Amino acid sequence: MTSRSLRTTARTSSEARAVARTQTLLPGKDGIGTVRRTTLPGGLRVVTETLPSVRSATFGIWAHVGSRDETPTLNGATHYLEHLLFKGTRERSALDISAAIDAVGGEMNAFTAKEYTCYYARVLDTDLPLAIDVVCDMLTGSLVLAEDVDAERGVILEEIAMTEDDPGDVVHDLFAQTMFGDTPLGRPVLGTVDTINALTRDQIARFYKKHYDPTHLVVAAAGNVDHATVVRLVRRAFEKAGALTRTDAVPLAPRDGRRAIRTAGRVEVAARRTEQAHVVLGMPGLARTDERRWALGVLNTALGGGMSSRLFQEVREKRGLAYSVYSYTSGFADCGLFGVYAGCRPSQVHDVLGICRDELDRVAADGLTDDEIARAIGQLSGSTVLGLEDTGALMNRIGKSELCWGDQMSVDDMLARIAAVTPDDVRAVASELLGQRPSLAVIGPLKDKQADRLHTAVS
Repeated sequence: MTSRSLRTTARTSSEARAVARTQTLLPGKDGIGTVRRTTLPGGLRVVTETLPSVRSATFGIWAHVGSRDETPTLNGATHYLEHLLFKGTRERSALDISAAIDAVGGEMNAFTAKEYTCYYARVLDTDLPLAIDVVCDMLTGSLVLAEDVDAERGVILEEIAMTEDDPGDVVHDLFAQTMFGDTPLGRPVLGTVDTINALTRDQIARFYKKHYDPTHLVVAAAGNVDHATVVRLVRRAFEKAGALTRTDAVPLAPRDGRRAIRTAGRVEVAARRTEQAHVVLGMPGLARTDERRWALGVLNTALGGGMSSRLFQEVREKRGLAYSVYSYTSGFADCGLFGVYAGCRPSQVHDVLGICRDELDRVAADGLTDDEIARAIGQLSGSTVLGLEDTGALMNRIGKSELCWGDQMSVDDMLARIAAVTPDDVRAVASELLGQRPSLAVIGPLKDKQADRLHTAVS
């Protein structure tokens, strides 16, 4: 290398270091709970939350890609790739990856959702450098070998079969299909037997190269961590793999699922020889960025979020018609869903649906009582704080917040937003959402006449 090349390399390295930007997003108190972000050259973001009083640390990498980014022929590719990143890199075999974390008593896993994928490891704070090295190596150096694709195909088909054996889980996929049809949001995250059998190594490798770009990734660490140290270790791992900057980045595709929501009043029934009938009655909800989501959270909690909720009291406590009944919300970048689930004897389906529909209509017309709202605010506030009592939950919060909102909100601010919800706020959201004509998904051993009558629940 010539002296000019050396000077150029040194200047480039110096410029790269200068480009890195660090911000304190949440100051914390006495250094506890401080959240910082550093943006590295190439766009990779690193966020940390420091808790010096704990002895663990959770490290994760979030990829801004999920099943809604797949074409019909690639359905299941995101989840397939999640499996394959554990199968080996240029430096580690699959056994090396798992053994490294097992040897220090840590835990490592990953999950795929509609709009993102996350890989993480939870370890003792002293073993954080190992966790960073292993997870970064997986994300940047996976080989995606043909033999691994073939071997893992069987594993994923078994996972699909296992899911199919749980109708209480499958009914939510059926409801998404009912609402969104044959669109990315309507297809299952796992894919189908046909799409998984058809996926090739080259298709998955191209998907990996296209989406696992630094500009599409967020690194998050929480626990007894030092921000500067995490940044240095992450940067070293990505530079070592030549993955810190790339010139072939593919811009994220716009996500507009609002047009995909199908006409209300649809009913989908899957006949299964099950002991229970599993039903989801629901309608379009709110996008995760909608400011009304705080009021929706209170509404959801009061309507079907606990043992004192209306649906639990009316369906289970007063009438004994179901063991499990609850409401839930799903918020995406641009749209959302609100649903009510119940599992009951097939002979009780119409009674359960009638009660649920009556309660939705009643709340849409009259809102909730002040006592219900106060109780829901307290329940939601408590569950929010209690759900953040371990480093894994904290890592999830800051990683997802950075990826999905591009910002951080303190727990105190979240509690303040919940506490600020008024009865009028809840009434307005209830009137708009619950006043819509619902759709319905049912799985169970229903007879033809029973299935035909289901349309009355959405009329």
